[in-house]
This record gives sequence, C-alpha cells and structure tokens, in this order.
Amino acid sequence: KEGRIVNVASDGYKITYPEGIRFDKINDKKSYKDFPAYGQSKLANILHANELARCFKEEGVDITANSLHPGAISTNIMRHHSIMHGLSNLIGKFVLKSIAQGAATTCYVALHPQVKGISGEYFSDSNVAKTVTSHAKDAELAKKLWDFSASLTQPK
Repeated sequence: KEGRIVNVASDGYKITYPEGIRFDKINDKKSYKDFPAYGQSKLANILHANELARCFKEEGVDITANSLHPGAISTNIMRHHSIMHGLSNLIGKFVLKSIAQGAATTCYVALHPQVKGISGEYFSDSNVAKTVTSHAKDAELAKKLWDFSASLTQPK
C-alpha cells in the first residue's frame, strides 16, 4: 500500500516576488501584483509538497508528495488580460497543450509505477524537472510556509 499526494503548480512559480513568499505582506493590497502573486501561489504549492515529503520521510510513512507543471494549456486563465487572452485564442491551438495533454503529467505522477517511492520532486512533461529555482528547493522556506499556514488555521 502506498499513497501519493500530487500538487499541481506551474512554471509560473519562477515569476514571484524576490523573497519568494511575502509572509509580512501576504494580504497587502498596495504591493499586490498579479503575475508575482500567481507565482507566489504556485511556489507555495511546490513548497507544500516538499515539506509534506520531508514530514512523511521523517515519520516513515509510505506516502509520497510531489508537485508538477502541467504545461501551457489552452484554458481561459488569461480572460482578464484581453491582449494575452486574444493571443492565446488566436495561436493557442497551435502551441498550447490540450486539456488531455495537460492532464498527462498529473496522471503520470499520481499513477505510474515508475514514480513509486519518488517524493519531494517537481515534475514537468512526465519527468522530474531538470532545473528548479533556489526558492523551490529551499527547505527553510518550505518549513516557514508550513508553520505560517498552520498559524493561520489555529483557533483564536
């Protein structure tokens, strides 16, 4: 028996705020920027999976936790950016993945026997990603995010 946790992130995690996660400005409307905020949320998905993987390993639990980039998929995610939305509609069918193609890496990480026992990795195109940023590999940042998230869920 084994369990697998799969966090869907995005290579958009690479476009985040310089510090990675803005703990002190997490809800700050003045300094909010849409693309870095999106990147921050995707980085948080990766860090969450990494910290889960560390906890599971430490506890000797047979559960893996990984994250992934599904690819650039033809969706309406850019609907609030009219120029980008128009471009993606115009050329998307030629360069973007279909929804089924975008689901392939998620299915691979969740189900494929070759991924058994692999934990704390970031996948892209059904492979462990060759390069990830220093923020995505930062164990201290992952632990800080874990503790920060836990503090937000504690009853007052």
